[in-house]
Amino acid sequence: MKFQWSDDLSTGIFSVDDQHKEIFKRVNTFLDEIETGKGGKAAIDMLEYLLWYVVKHFRDEELLMVREQYDDLRRHKNEHLQFKKDILALEKEINENATNQHLSEQVRRCVCEWLINHISGEDKKIAVFLRNKNKNYTDDLKRQITKLADIGRALSGERNLDKLLEMIVDEARRFTNADAGTLYIKEGEYLKFKILQNVSMNVRMGGCSGKEITFPPVELKESNVSAYAAIKDVSVNIPDVYDSELFDFTGPKKFDATTKYRTKSMLVVPMKNHENDVIGVLQLINAQERRTGEVIPFSADFENLVHSLASQAAVAFTNAKLIKDMEELFSAFVKVMATAIDEKSPVTGGHIQRVAELTMMMAKAMNAQKAGPFAHVYFNEDQMCELRTAAWMHDIGKVTTPVNVVEKGNKLEAIFDRIHYVELRFDYLIQQAEKVYFQKKTELLEKQAEKNELEKLEEEMLREVCTLKEMKEFVLQCNRPGEFLENEKIERLKNISKLTYIDANWHEQNYLSEDELKNLSIRKGSITEEERKIMQNHAAVTLKMLRQIPFTKKLKNVPYFAGAHHEHINGKGYPLGMKGDNIPIEGRLIAVADITEALTAADRPYKKAMPLEKVYEILASMAKNEELDKDLVEFLIKEKIYERYLEEKKEKEEKEKDVPPVGI
Repeated sequence: MKFQWSDDLSTGIFSVDDQHKEIFKRVNTFLDEIETGKGGKAAIDMLEYLLWYVVKHFRDEELLMVREQYDDLRRHKNEHLQFKKDILALEKEINENATNQHLSEQVRRCVCEWLINHISGEDKKIAVFLRNKNKNYTDDLKRQITKLADIGRALSGERNLDKLLEMIVDEARRFTNADAGTLYIKEGEYLKFKILQNVSMNVRMGGCSGKEITFPPVELKESNVSAYAAIKDVSVNIPDVYDSELFDFTGPKKFDATTKYRTKSMLVVPMKNHENDVIGVLQLINAQERRTGEVIPFSADFENLVHSLASQAAVAFTNAKLIKDMEELFSAFVKVMATAIDEKSPVTGGHIQRVAELTMMMAKAMNAQKAGPFAHVYFNEDQMCELRTAAWMHDIGKVTTPVNVVEKGNKLEAIFDRIHYVELRFDYLIQQAEKVYFQKKTELLEKQAEKNELEKLEEEMLREVCTLKEMKEFVLQCNRPGEFLENEKIERLKNISKLTYIDANWHEQNYLSEDELKNLSIRKGSITEEERKIMQNHAAVTLKMLRQIPFTKKLKNVPYFAGAHHEHINGKGYPLGMKGDNIPIEGRLIAVADITEALTAADRPYKKAMPLEKVYEILASMAKNEELDKDLVEFLIKEKIYERYLEEKKEKEEKEKDVPPVGI
């Protein structure tokens, strides 16, 4: 019996067709030898060749396709196994009975006829399938690589760590069609759960889900598959965890028993950053056949691609964490600088922090507005960060402001309060008046003057002393800062300053020096116009200093926001004299917060903390005079922003009191 090769079976792909042609030739040769009497040896050679064919062709080519779960190919595998059994049975019969004719019939019936049916039927299907699969595989691989590149770009652009970690697991699951995924980050000697997802159980924990993962961290021991992947820096692909004895799967099995879930296939991949350090582990569970949903092992192709994805994810995570750490470092530096400025002057300690907190509370409230003048205003996350930084740095220029100007509580105060000199001067004048009185009285007594003369002298002395004491008290009163010093008082100060006396060195001196008169005549507050300019210069210095800092793109406007907190709507502010809408809203916002805090502060030496009603009156007046933004002032008052700020501050302080000291 001779067999002919059918050319319509050839597809020109892989080596399967050549193998089939070769087996036709070899089987025909073996049959010729058997029929011509060479008997058992030819049959044994043929059986050995066929067994090699089964191992080589059936396993390498067809079993590969069986893994794709096609029903026809699964049946095909069963036929191959039966064919192998038949060959082994023939081998046994050859060893027991070497009758050539009988053996030839057996070969024809059990081997050759089956080969014809198999090759003409099943192999044709396989050849077509392989051809199509080759094309599909190429297309799938192209799509997967493109998807991997897209994922890499998406990961590199995300800076929120929680969103980033969640994205890594989401994309890895979609990529492999896995039902569940877990992401661990290495912290010391443990792997800490960061993301946990299970689609079939509708579970999402960690990340941006709002649900905290309560599972304890995984200790870095090789008995745990995730820890093993991290320690050894290798991927682990397990078709079925219940059939594996390589690792301790007690945890997954307990989870399955509790939830009725069935953990089967598992792919565990280490996450390595750009320095080749393992920073975490990505674990995927239960790959699914896309058409049927049946749980299947993770393919070797996916293993390589997921390993690449994990590496991209690790680098993206490291970059995002580095950026976050740098931002936190910069933020801490800003707060340290602000604290140093506040501590430079005890009387203004905490001012910058309070302004920053009040500014951010107003900004958050503005974001919630759906109507009104701020309905169109919305600060996104980056803009809020920029505003917060500007608020914390708005007074950085005060680092150059002399302490005696910042802390000037009284009008004559410099390094110390010079009012003490004035007091001593008036005490000296009183003493001198009394001395003159006693001298004159002595002279009158020596002359045996009349009683009325003595009484008149005493009245003059008492009147002069009383006048001096009243002058002294008036000057002391004028030294204390107030809201407004009337013209009459200034005129009286001038008159007092013109009075003269002879000092101990016989030099003529004025009751008040020119500088003392100038300071005591300050109408509002405690600083002179020159000192006010020194104080105001801190805004220009702030702008100058901040302009020298190479801020990132997200913080590029910090110098202009911080430097504009003393600009006025009417254009009469400083340092740039900006007007109206030319002043950024962030600068106007900080300005309102700054004035509000200054008026309500209880730690200023030149004034007492004002009641809120009075503060609102002053703010409204400043808004009417176009010094402050009218809409922002009305918004502050209407929305009770400051009251809410005080409530939150009180709650925060109470919580801090409830926290026990460290070590207790």
